[in-house]
Amino acid sequence: MYLSQADAALLPTQLGGRPVAPHPAQPGRRLWPLLGPAFVAAVAYVDPGNFATNFSGGASFGYTLLWVIVAANLMAMLIQSLTAKLGMATGRDLATLCRERLPRPVTRALWLQAEAVAIATDLAEIVGGAVALYLLFGVPLPVGGVITAVAAFVLLAAQSRGHRPFERVIAGLLFVIGLGFGYTLIGSGVDVAGAAAGLVPSFAGPESLVLATGILGATVMPHVIYVHSALTPGRYGDAVTAGRTAGGRRGLLRAQRLDVLLAMGFAGLINAAMLVVAAQLFTGTGIDGSLEAVHAGLGDQLGRGAGIVFGIALLASGFASSSVGTHAGQVVMAGFLRRSVPVLLRRLITLAPALLVLLLGADPTTALVWSQVVLCFGIPFALVPLLWLTSRRDVMGNWVNRRTTTAVGAGIAALIIGLNLHLLVQLTVG
Repeated sequence: MYLSQADAALLPTQLGGRPVAPHPAQPGRRLWPLLGPAFVAAVAYVDPGNFATNFSGGASFGYTLLWVIVAANLMAMLIQSLTAKLGMATGRDLATLCRERLPRPVTRALWLQAEAVAIATDLAEIVGGAVALYLLFGVPLPVGGVITAVAAFVLLAAQSRGHRPFERVIAGLLFVIGLGFGYTLIGSGVDVAGAAAGLVPSFAGPESLVLATGILGATVMPHVIYVHSALTPGRYGDAVTAGRTAGGRRGLLRAQRLDVLLAMGFAGLINAAMLVVAAQLFTGTGIDGSLEAVHAGLGDQLGRGAGIVFGIALLASGFASSSVGTHAGQVVMAGFLRRSVPVLLRRLITLAPALLVLLLGADPTTALVWSQVVLCFGIPFALVPLLWLTSRRDVMGNWVNRRTTTAVGAGIAALIIGLNLHLLVQLTVG
């Protein structure tokens, strides 16, 4: 038995504090009712930061960085699968396990960087929502930022009714984003030869490296590595008990992997569609990939409806990702410090930098891109502890990673760290 009775009592109830009805994880049980947590996490993979980096990448370099989106999405599938498994196997989230297993100074350092990541995340989500409200209704950017923050609280209210209502709302907004870019992609078309060439790894100078780093940070979001591990405990019933048998583990892992595959695959298609549309319509036109320019360019080339659809998709992205980001901040604070800060107070703290950017009149798209670069630097601080914990049998029991899985994960971490170091050198000398 891997949890004591005292530990078992700490198994978190799901969103909103209500116990989750158990789902017996027997082989052959229908998987569809078990899907949901990965779709909440997937919203963070199509947040306004993705809009900024993907459209900037496509407008500036055509299809060159398409391979970065594909590679980042494959990385995200593995990482989100591991963090979901960690929650199922232990009944705890990643931040809590770090606090329990690591020295206090290390835990404090991880918490501080996680808070920095939360601020960068909030900046992207609030600025994105504000820009969408400005494009659609002419709302001043600072006012739009406040409206986006309020909308996040409204969406979080669905948690009080259990995990299902919240998951349905977030998944619904995710599909709004997907439908929007499906519509736009049909209008723009695809250069098949260009897309195929874009799948071959290459760069086009230092600026493309900055955008590649931003795309990676926007896709493999550090805060959802924490939040996904908090969404799965209790979600699949008594996973610890069911996981003692090979058949029970296979059933649970099948449900969890299908959840991740569908959610992350859908998010990856949306990201690829953004870059393809930008590459098709804006390469060589002088459009710089800013959200305002993209909105106007879509209207000019595909009709006013395309611009409206873009604005609606951006608004849905800002609202949905902002609520998930708020929940992630609560998970990080409670896990690392074992303290709960009122949501309103915490939101005001992380909201301040985003509102300052809007009040000072800084370019929203530039702020979005650099916020995603900051997120990329935060990935290893969540990924390395995740790999360390999931590779330990004393933590995971029979759920422990295979050596191949750990090796692949370590390779991903090394690649991201190397990319970050290379970017630092480029920025320093350039």
